[in-house]
Amino acid sequence: MNEHAIQTKGLVKRYEAVCAVDGLDLTVQRGEVFGLIGPDGAGKTTTMRMLAGVLRPDGGQALVLGSDVIGNPEQVKEKIGYMSQRFGLYEDLTVAENIDFYADLYLVGRKEREARFKRLMEFSRLGPFLGRLAGKLSGGMKQKLGLACALIHTPDLLLLDEPTNGVDPVSRREFWKILYDLLAEGVTIFISTPYMDEADRCHRVGIMEKGKLLISDTPEGIRKGMKTRIIEIKCANPKKAVALLQKMEGVADVVFFGDKIHISVRSQKPDESSIRKFLEKQDTEPRSVRAITPSLEDVFFELSDRP
Repeated sequence: MNEHAIQTKGLVKRYEAVCAVDGLDLTVQRGEVFGLIGPDGAGKTTTMRMLAGVLRPDGGQALVLGSDVIGNPEQVKEKIGYMSQRFGLYEDLTVAENIDFYADLYLVGRKEREARFKRLMEFSRLGPFLGRLAGKLSGGMKQKLGLACALIHTPDLLLLDEPTNGVDPVSRREFWKILYDLLAEGVTIFISTPYMDEADRCHRVGIMEKGKLLISDTPEGIRKGMKTRIIEIKCANPKKAVALLQKMEGVADVVFFGDKIHISVRSQKPDESSIRKFLEKQDTEPRSVRAITPSLEDVFFELSDRP
């Protein structure tokens, strides 16, 4: 059996003058959660659609569970569960009717359907809402219903395109719990997300920007590969501090992180003490200046080719 759930080589997709996916080399191992992260327009959705067999690549190769995406997309579709950003729930059908519809679509037999339906209710906790119209569900419950529909035929691989986008933090946490339960049952999960904090929930992560894969490794491995130190600053006048720090010798990058400032330093200088003294002289009233473990957003800013 091929150990790779997904394997691509030089995968390309163009839209007129725009190269949405540019020579993607990617592997996803069976039995792992792989997260594809990056900003809007990075190429995550286009990649998902090609791997799901709903969008034809313009070049390269892609194998999904051993099947050729280009040569046999229908075989790919039979093996996977695919939940797109705009998953096709029927809002005028109830929760139960939506799941039944997808069971019919995937040709799931009645006996199998009953057992799977019961298991999906345990996962999603949608049981009390079976008679509710999908259009009357909250955002988090709609995502759970979409996942249940994608799982009704028990796929080996689950492709999830930004499933938690716009969902409240509690629902996001519940959704991830369901994914871990699925992982324990042997389902491989390939998930894209704009939330870089979700990458820490994955075994391995790929960071995309402008159609290219910048790096692929474990979250810890990606952090360890950073060439800069990250120093976090809290001060009374952050806008003024940012403008000053951008001109400070030895500072490679300066970005806002909520009410904090993260600066990237390529050597041992400037250190926390010299930065504090510099800001004190400029009347920005630094409250704390400390070295921190870099986040994956810090890594992205280091790797990206921002203007």
